[in-house]
Amino acid sequence: MTSSAKHAGLRRADSRSSQPVTMSEWMKKSPLEWQDYVYKEVRVVASEKKEYKGWLVTTDPVSANIVLVTFLEDGSLSVTGVMGHSVQTVEVVSEGDHKVREKLMRLFTSVDCEGYSPEDLEKRKNSLKKWLEKNHIPVTEQGDAPRTLCVAGVLTVDPPYAPENCSSSNEIILSRIRDLIQGHLSASQ
Repeated sequence: MTSSAKHAGLRRADSRSSQPVTMSEWMKKSPLEWQDYVYKEVRVVASEKKEYKGWLVTTDPVSANIVLVTFLEDGSLSVTGVMGHSVQTVEVVSEGDHKVREKLMRLFTSVDCEGYSPEDLEKRKNSLKKWLEKNHIPVTEQGDAPRTLCVAGVLTVDPPYAPENCSSSNEIILSRIRDLIQGHLSASQ
């Protein structure tokens, strides 16, 4: 840690610990590292000492913006976005349990998934994963409840695993993988 960081009161931390992560560290993390915070209750301190607390649902891979959800007493919820450039620290407050994770996952589930049973989605995911592996494209499952496929560490495919469910900051890779998935879906029908 540099002496200037010490004077600014910033602390270094590992993503798996409950220690805070500083602004420069947060912005430098990869999407796979941010995934360690998803579905966990966090405390985010932003510029001007503004503090936010909630369940981290996602982090934008380009801007490092954070989306937090807070469940309110009246049964409703509050969604807050924290601009990535203003993040000073992110600290895990609670790991949460399976029920909280399921509730958070259902909040933003794609309408595209409504026509599929969990078994159908699992079959689609496994079929696409095997096909990508057969074609020598590196693919892994991502997250605590592995629903998302991660292709070559730079692209994600969410349920129901169609071309429009791909996400990447690299437009060239995004276009090529979308075309490949479309070809796979056409061939398997």
